[in-house]
Amino acid sequence: MPTIAPEWFPIIEWTAAGFGVVNIMLLVRRSVWNYLFGMVMVALYFAIFFERRLYGESMLQLFFFAAQGWGWWLWARSGGQENRVTVEWMQLPERAIWLTATLALSLNLGWILHRFTNAIMPFADSVVTGASIAAQILLGLRRVENWVLWIAVDVVSIGIYINRALYPTAMLYCGFLVLSALGLKEWARAARQGEAVAA
Repeated sequence: MPTIAPEWFPIIEWTAAGFGVVNIMLLVRRSVWNYLFGMVMVALYFAIFFERRLYGESMLQLFFFAAQGWGWWLWARSGGQENRVTVEWMQLPERAIWLTATLALSLNLGWILHRFTNAIMPFADSVVTGASIAAQILLGLRRVENWVLWIAVDVVSIGIYINRALYPTAMLYCGFLVLSALGLKEWARAARQGEAVAA
């Protein structure tokens, strides 16, 4: 894969970060249009992370691109004529299954990256990748717990991106952390009240 020219790298990274901010702002409001901005963001981050040898997160963007399309379809479909969606909590057994699967995925991916690639931070990279996959699926399923996982992903990601000198991306994830906390608060309120909200 060709590398990004050094003079273009900051422009591409800032552009991806901008699309990410809009994506999360629309997501907190439960707008179906978040997915359009998310698809552009992850396409740009595929190249950015590959350039910085964060292969797990680079490949994760391919999953995110497909998951964004799937989520867009699910949200539009669930909205029906009024384009409104509801959110809900998982039951305790579901949480245990998701946590176990996420840990297993993360550890196995970390071992693969460590053993077969020159990934710079294989286990930190794999934790972000595994938790992000779980969070993205839960987001499409409109489960409140997706925000808990995103908060954990944001905290770990900030450290990784500072380490790799991806400062605009680290700043973006600081914003994601705040917005994820707001998303958790808003979705928990909506689930508690059983309200359908405009998508």
